Amino acid sequence: MAKKREESPPPGSPAWMATFSDLMNLLLCFFVLLFSMSTIDEAKLAEIVAAMNSSFSVFDGGASAIGDGMLISNGVSQLNELSEYINSTGAAADSKTDPKDLQQYDNPPEGVKEQLEEILEEQNLKDNEQLAESVAESVSEGQLADQIEVTFTAQYVQLTMKGALLFDSGSAELKTDAEAVLDKVGIILMHYSQGLIEIEGHTDDVPISNSRFADNEELSSARALAVFYYLVDNTALDPANLRHEGMGERAPIADNSTEEGRSRNRRVEIRIRNGSR
Repeated sequence: MAKKREESPPPGSPAWMATFSDLMNLLLCFFVLLFSMSTIDEAKLAEIVAAMNSSFSVFDGGASAIGDGMLISNGVSQLNELSEYINSTGAAADSKTDPKDLQQYDNPPEGVKEQLEEILEEQNLKDNEQLAESVAESVSEGQLADQIEVTFTAQYVQLTMKGALLFDSGSAELKTDAEAVLDKVGIILMHYSQGLIEIEGHTDDVPISNSRFADNEELSSARALAVFYYLVDNTALDPANLRHEGMGERAPIADNSTEEGRSRNRRVEIRIRNGSR
C-alpha cells in the first residue's frame, strides 16, 4: 500500500503572526495618538531626567540621551544584555555620582527631593567622619589630645577647647600658654579647612558683672573675638572665611549645678564647615 504523501506547510509566516503584527501596530498607533494629545512640561521633564541621571545613572550605561540608551534604542534585541546593563549602571552610580552635585537642582520632582537630601547628608557625614579622624590624628600628634575634643556631624567637624585653657576667670585676654595651643590649631585649620570656620564662645550660667563685661553674652563674644583676632594675625587663614559669635550660657553641654559641669560649659568651639559658606 502506497504511503500517503505528507502535505507541506504553506509558504510564508504562520497565520497568527499576521494577527499579532496587526495588534502591535494598532497599539503603537493608539499610544502615539495619546502622546500627541498630551501636554509635556519641558522644565519638569528636564528635572526628572537630570535627577534620575545623577541619582541612578540611568543613561550612563549606554548613552546620554533617551533615544540612545542600551535597552531603548535597540529594543527587545538587547534584553539578553540586561544583566550587563544593570551592572554597568550600578557601577556608574557608585563610582561617578557625587551627591554634592545634586545640589544644583533647585526644584527636584516631588518625592525625589527627600531622597537627594538623604543621599547628600549621608555623604557629608561620611566625609566629615574621615575629616574628623584626620584632625584628631593631628591633634594627637601635636600633644593636644587632653586639651582639645574633636567631634563631627553631617554639617561640620568641631574642635572644643576648655575656657580655662585659654582664659583666666572673667577675662577675655588669651593666656600666654594658650597662644602655643592656638598656633597648632591654626596649622590644623589651614591644612584641613576649605570653607567657612565658625568660632563660638560659651560660658556657664553664673552671672558676671565687672568693669568690662556686663554679662556672660559680652564675655563669650569677647572671647570668640580674641580667638578670631589671634588666628587672623598669626595664620594664613582668609578672614572672609572666619565667623565669630558669643553664645553666653545659651548652649550648655553639661549640668551647670556642678563645678565639673560649669567647667565644661566654659569653652570655645571651632567648627570646620563642609567646604561651603
